[in-house]
Amino acid sequence: MNILYIEDDPRAAAALADIVAAGGDRLVWEASGESGLRQAASDAFDVIILDRMLPDLDGLAIVARLRAAGNDTPILMLSALARSENRVEGLDAGVDDYLAKPFEAHELIARVKALNRRATNRVHGAVILFGAFECHVKSRTAFRDGEFIALSPREFELFRYFMENAGEIVTRAMLLRDVWGMNFDPQTNVVDVNIGRLRRKLEIGTAMPAPSPALETIWGSGYRLTNGETRQGEGAGPS
Repeated sequence: MNILYIEDDPRAAAALADIVAAGGDRLVWEASGESGLRQAASDAFDVIILDRMLPDLDGLAIVARLRAAGNDTPILMLSALARSENRVEGLDAGVDDYLAKPFEAHELIARVKALNRRATNRVHGAVILFGAFECHVKSRTAFRDGEFIALSPREFELFRYFMENAGEIVTRAMLLRDVWGMNFDPQTNVVDVNIGRLRRKLEIGTAMPAPSPALETIWGSGYRLTNGETRQGEGAGPS
């Protein structure tokens, strides 16, 4: 793996570099947010490890800039802020996994490998098509019947995941694991809130009439993305 580590503590960086090298992987260390952003733009990395509290830029701001630039490299955020709401805040900002400090080195490496496997197994086509929907992976944009839908970074990750599992039932546990990077239920309504926002944008967030639902709730199971196509006779005036 080619790993970018953005961390202002040189001792922590040196320790992790030794561990990564022992596993046969490559680690590039940057001590500031700005230099980390430049490095991320100039090289292709498999995973980015990012400290949340840096002297020049907040880690969440770095994530926002990376995602806005279309960089979808998996990000593991490290932070001493370990409360549930801190984790949710990071994951909502576009982080793929969140590890509290202090941490065990073997757990960090295991999480990095898991992120890399997950990214490798993703659909990497430039455009994913399903019914009336289009998901443009590289530009991180969404369309319904050719009309652009403005989505936040988290909403786009949700939309992309549903497109990759189009027509299939997606459970809450799947979303927590694969979109939020959580292997536990944080006992918050973060999934429901974000599903609600995405549903509104997919169904009524466009100028065209959309009588058929986009996201179905399968009670007791999860959610399913429909093809979004208007059924014959729907949306038409009286004959």
